[in-house]
Amino acid sequence: MELDKTTYLDLSIFNRDDEYSLFHKLDFTTTSGGREYLRTLFSTPLKDIAAIQARQQTLQFLQEHDEAWPPMISNGTIVVVENYLDAEIEPISSSEGIPLYINAVLTKTIYAPDFGFIRFSFDQLLNLINGFRYLTQTFDIASAPLTLRSMLERAKVLIVHQEFRDIVELHERGKLNFVQILRYDRLIRRKHKKVLWELTELYTRLDAYHSMAMAMRHFSLQFPVFSEEQKPHIDIQQLYHLILAEPVAYDIAMDPHRHFIFLTGANMAGKTTFIKAVGIAVFLAHLGMGVPAQAMRLTFFHGILSNIDVKDNIFKGESYFYNEVQRIKNTIIKISDQKNWLILIDEMFKGTNVEDAKNCSLAVIRGLLQNHNCLFILSTHLYEIAEELQGEDQIIFKYFQSEVIDDDLQFTYELKDGIAKEKIGFLILKKEKVIELLENMK
Repeated sequence: MELDKTTYLDLSIFNRDDEYSLFHKLDFTTTSGGREYLRTLFSTPLKDIAAIQARQQTLQFLQEHDEAWPPMISNGTIVVVENYLDAEIEPISSSEGIPLYINAVLTKTIYAPDFGFIRFSFDQLLNLINGFRYLTQTFDIASAPLTLRSMLERAKVLIVHQEFRDIVELHERGKLNFVQILRYDRLIRRKHKKVLWELTELYTRLDAYHSMAMAMRHFSLQFPVFSEEQKPHIDIQQLYHLILAEPVAYDIAMDPHRHFIFLTGANMAGKTTFIKAVGIAVFLAHLGMGVPAQAMRLTFFHGILSNIDVKDNIFKGESYFYNEVQRIKNTIIKISDQKNWLILIDEMFKGTNVEDAKNCSLAVIRGLLQNHNCLFILSTHLYEIAEELQGEDQIIFKYFQSEVIDDDLQFTYELKDGIAKEKIGFLILKKEKVIELLENMK
């Protein structure tokens, strides 16, 4: 699946203010390297159903075997081991004729800071090795999904080196003294640097997958079911927006014959939130993760394109309307490839006058209706357009209800069939005392 930078920002998957992004909310990694690899996974949605199902199996396995996750490996473990491998400290002298013990004493006393660093690093080195021993012994590797099995089998090969077995045994017997530490420091940094680098990288990758599994458990996300059908469809029960503290859930169904949702409703009624919720669910499904819904069934989508938060560009002299047109143009070009796309458009052509926006919107909608390889969700304030589109049986008309009770605007956030009738802009001006302020200016 493909998303461009604009769509990532529109859906708040990655955000300029990272704290409010989907990625931040779903990040349960414990290492900085794991976080970076998780970001890579979020940046590269999967390319086919087989890869998605393989990822689902990996995350399901990790959920079911969470008790096997090693508690002794932390971000500090990885950072210390990496710093240890990068350190430019000369190993203990191997000069002939000088006993190992004498060399060790000299190093411990004359180069005390270096020795302190090495001894501290060995504690974390043991945590890394023991953590992987715990993983490979506790997991039933033979029954693990292929992605996980390949990493664990590789780890099992990497930790069998005699030097690693020796320091673990010495530590368990309480005999890993300063002489042995300095002796094995020399052996490990000369012979096994690449091995340890690979182990740290393996763990950060495992950390990222484990994070995805833990996020699913924490938020009770459900695995979607993918259909092999060629034409696109989505069927979601009780979909909600994951980032909201108290979200409202919705049902949504679209198929090649009813492939265009025409969404109306007042500002703040829930249109944009709904559009983003659909986009996020489809995105997560193509990561191989669970989705914020009771159940979801869908076909594979080759990409998502959004037109939600269009901006002007004062430096290039480009107006808001011009950038809206360019975004629509690029979308049309992109979806002409006969592949399945999900297209999300919020308040199309806000940058021009009402009559112009109406004509432009009608032209674009009627054109998009001809493409049955895509599903479209479009919101608009131009309710008048709906009258001219009533005869299009491909369009699903939905609206968010709002009510005026005693001059007070109330939102139910209910998604209903039909077209919104309320025109409440003046009421909002009045409620926010703008009219009163203007009258006082007289």
